[in-house]
Amino acid sequence: MRKNGKFWATLLIFSLTGQIAWVVENMYFNVFIYKMFHASASEIALMVTASAIAATVTTILMGALSDKIGKRKLLMCVGYIAWGISILSFALIRADYISAVFGSAVSAASIGVSLVIIMDCVMTFFGSTANDAAFNAWLTDSTDEHNRGAAEGLNSMMPLISVLVVFGGFMGFDLDKASSWTVIYMIIGGVVLLIGILGFWIVEEPPVKNPDNLGYFATILYGLRPDVIKSNGKLYLSMIAYMIFSISIQIYMPYLIIYYEQTLGMADYVLIMAPAIILAAGVTAVFGRLTDKHGFRKMVLLALGMLALGYILLYLVPAVIPAEGLAMKIPVFLGSLLMMSGYLSGMAVFGTQLRNYTPEHMAGRFQGLRILSQVLIPGIIGPQIGAAVLKDAPTILNNDGTTSFLPSADIFLVALIVLLIVMIALAVYLTATRKKQAA
Repeated sequence: MRKNGKFWATLLIFSLTGQIAWVVENMYFNVFIYKMFHASASEIALMVTASAIAATVTTILMGALSDKIGKRKLLMCVGYIAWGISILSFALIRADYISAVFGSAVSAASIGVSLVIIMDCVMTFFGSTANDAAFNAWLTDSTDEHNRGAAEGLNSMMPLISVLVVFGGFMGFDLDKASSWTVIYMIIGGVVLLIGILGFWIVEEPPVKNPDNLGYFATILYGLRPDVIKSNGKLYLSMIAYMIFSISIQIYMPYLIIYYEQTLGMADYVLIMAPAIILAAGVTAVFGRLTDKHGFRKMVLLALGMLALGYILLYLVPAVIPAEGLAMKIPVFLGSLLMMSGYLSGMAVFGTQLRNYTPEHMAGRFQGLRILSQVLIPGIIGPQIGAAVLKDAPTILNNDGTTSFLPSADIFLVALIVLLIVMIALAVYLTATRKKQAA
């Protein structure tokens, strides 16, 4: 299935825009409620968990709907427009606005945290409809086993590229000021909305059939049928491995920026991470093409090995090199490079594997299960593990008399332990299957 330039441009535009919106949600909503409303680690974990549940339920329902009606393009474009509008609404969540509405007797911080969590779920509904359900099903339908690695490599680069875009864009803002967040949400929301409108002209609708003519609710439950699980065993085993990998990521990811900025005192963390992100994006693109050439078996443990080395280095930095300045920044850069390269390359390898094992014309109904393994279960378990690790973390006193926690490097150690579980399991399984094939 040879793809033209229009396909690659559409993939790039929709993937990058969607990932920019997800970066703001996954990495900066945490910073937003931490700085604006002094959220605790448990409140941040609650937000991540609630969003993961919303993403999974939405993807199951809307992915099945996209299969049933055969309209990936419509859900993509309308979803992006609604997604952008929901992001714009966050410009109204400010402590001064809350105080003006509810009065000084009510805690603006408490209400602010609650509003952010609720609106995060609303935003996630539209984002998961547009991106997790419709866009990912569109990408599966529009590619085959000859180019999915390359497409997934490009798609998996976008989270890193979007981090770079967001980091660079946010450098000009003082994130301690509510006015900065207002402008940020207006820019991001406006861009996502405009891309949704543009999609009506540039997205090519792939042919989608309902091969078994199932009803809507039967389509929703299709992936849970025992006969379907039995006949697609490799797909479900891949999802389990992806789930454990994603749990490892979610142990530290909600606290990563706070760790760099507050714990390590790296106010210029963007300048450290930007070159690491650029290099990691290149590694991820190469990994996607190598996966097309060499397959899952040869590439997965290499990707996870890079991630493990990144964890080790980031865990050792504050213990071995407590000094500030260049002595700390170099190992932080190297650890971040390995961590991000392993993370995104792992996503590319697992993502390619899942698309290759997804039955033809059934991509929509399986997107919910993909999100279950990639987002919901990791989004519940990972942040809760991280919050438990940080339960007794040291605190700092804010200017307004409140306190905030300081994440410790222990989150990388625990993430490494979880990662080793999936690495050992994969090594045993791949060795066993290779011996079975050779016999």
